[in-house]
Amino acid sequence: MTSPATRSLEVDFFRGIVLLIIAVDHITGSVLSRFTLHQYAFCDSAEVFVFLGGYASAAAYTALATRRSDSAARRRFFKRSWEIYRAYLFTASLMLIGGALLMLLKVDTPMLQYTEWPNFLVRPFGLVADIALLRQQPYLSAVLPMYSVFALAVPMIVPLAQRKPVVAMFGSLLVWLAAAPLLRFLPGTYGEAWSFNPFAWQLMFVTGVLARVQPISDEFHAGRFARWLTAGAIAVALTFAFFKLFLETQAPPGYMKQNLATLRIVSFAAVAWVVARAVYAGWIGRLARRLPGVVTIGQQGLVCFIAGTCVSLVLDSALRAMGVLGLNRYPSHWILGLIADAIAIVSLLALARFWADRKAMKAARAKGAAIERQTAPRVPAIERRPVPAHAGNRRDR
Repeated sequence: MTSPATRSLEVDFFRGIVLLIIAVDHITGSVLSRFTLHQYAFCDSAEVFVFLGGYASAAAYTALATRRSDSAARRRFFKRSWEIYRAYLFTASLMLIGGALLMLLKVDTPMLQYTEWPNFLVRPFGLVADIALLRQQPYLSAVLPMYSVFALAVPMIVPLAQRKPVVAMFGSLLVWLAAAPLLRFLPGTYGEAWSFNPFAWQLMFVTGVLARVQPISDEFHAGRFARWLTAGAIAVALTFAFFKLFLETQAPPGYMKQNLATLRIVSFAAVAWVVARAVYAGWIGRLARRLPGVVTIGQQGLVCFIAGTCVSLVLDSALRAMGVLGLNRYPSHWILGLIADAIAIVSLLALARFWADRKAMKAARAKGAAIERQTAPRVPAIERRPVPAHAGNRRDR
């Protein structure tokens, strides 16, 4: 889609869309969440986000390695892992603060338990240690430890995917097959401590890496097999949508998402191929250029993810509280849901714009300071004549 040295407009656009969907999907009463991917497929925004994370990581690593060196790229991703871990701690702290506010305002919702605040009141120091050691991961912060681990693995995965893509793909498949028993070796106070088993979800991440470093050729896209593949993918996607809409009576068990079940992979693959064809046709690029705000959200992914978790927690709690007060009845619940959706979207758009401008200003100041240092005239050091050894103080003479 793009050269290795440039960002992909389509990827940033999809990341922005996914971040918006993650925010509204975690708002009970959201109207827009009734039309997002999880309603029509056996996968959701998580698969898309992890796949795009692998794609973007491969793009960033190869660009930095080409422009500077492999060691510089490795250092950057080690630093990135630490940044994500700090973001996880910050998000977990915000979840605890949110739980404290819910208890203070006497808003009794399931979100209160998810924030781990009641557990914090029982054993504050123990819980803080468990959070720092990844043994417990409060609501909506649980995806970040997995990303921190993936960032550490990027310097190994990307070169392998470049040189030996078959080895990278089959190695990832073997790890995915052993993901459930390997989960026992991760730190955790209970089996569901890791909502996303990194041994399973690495398959989605590695697939994204391979999509970047081993792109599908134009010849393949133009061939007959690609058209047959598109028809089959559409048929699979429509079949799954029919099951989700008309036959599924209850949500699938959580372990299917935790361990990235085969059904979720097949569902994502069908949707992803159809979208890839739309990208190849140029439709997504034209849409992205008309929605630059969404692209900006995708470019400021980490800060927008943290903000989205907070916004969704606040809005979800507010809507649940209104339901308790009897204000959330038809048709008012539709209106309230749309208002909550609008607040979430506008908040992320505004934050992304603010953060992008802030980063641009910092970069401009740094560039200006560098230019000023380069162009400033050098003042020659004052030459001092050596003082003879026999020269003494005039007062001594």
